[in-house]
Amino acid sequence: MLNRTKGIIFDVDGTLWDVSDLVAESWNIALRRQPDVLRRVTAEEIRGMMGKTMTEIYNLILPGRDKQFQELVCRECEGAGDRLLRERGANLYPAEEKTLEMLFGTYRLFIVSNCRDGYIEQFLGFSHFGRFFEDSECFGRTGKPKCDNIRLLLERNHLGKAVYVGDTHLDFESARSAGVPFIHAAYGYGKVPEAKYAVQSFSGLAEVVPQVL
Repeated sequence: MLNRTKGIIFDVDGTLWDVSDLVAESWNIALRRQPDVLRRVTAEEIRGMMGKTMTEIYNLILPGRDKQFQELVCRECEGAGDRLLRERGANLYPAEEKTLEMLFGTYRLFIVSNCRDGYIEQFLGFSHFGRFFEDSECFGRTGKPKCDNIRLLLERNHLGKAVYVGDTHLDFESARSAGVPFIHAAYGYGKVPEAKYAVQSFSGLAEVVPQVL
């Protein structure tokens, strides 16, 4: 039976899907269009950047360049990424739909990410998982850090108890700052040795979430 006071809040990249190869290719398409930029990125580098705000990623990929130039290249990257996503799609995790269906029967499901505005909608459109998720928030919409966006979502949805599921140390710190327990998606991009709870696969959430909530 659905418990209206308990919720699971998910990160996106490295937690709900893996787009590291696609994002790296998108950045490299955009970077090659800049004749004075020799920088190229790898999927491994991108995995290390996941979870950071777009401003932080700009400065990692294009350090020392002015904000206008960074945003120009980013827009080209986003356009390339949108095309690649339509053409090839991204990688969902094994048993993800089945596990979400199971969790959806008991808990309210949400998303909070440091992504740009519209990115969560891209995930939902590609995955067709929109029926599971009730609400979402992101850095691109509010300009606020992840911990603040978790709090915003908790407040407006009147959640008495929630858990945040993410794959990076920033996710862990954001959940702790927001005052909610954390489950490490250890199948994702980052290492979080301090995490009390962790799952090695998406399907593991069905067993671990009831221990937390």
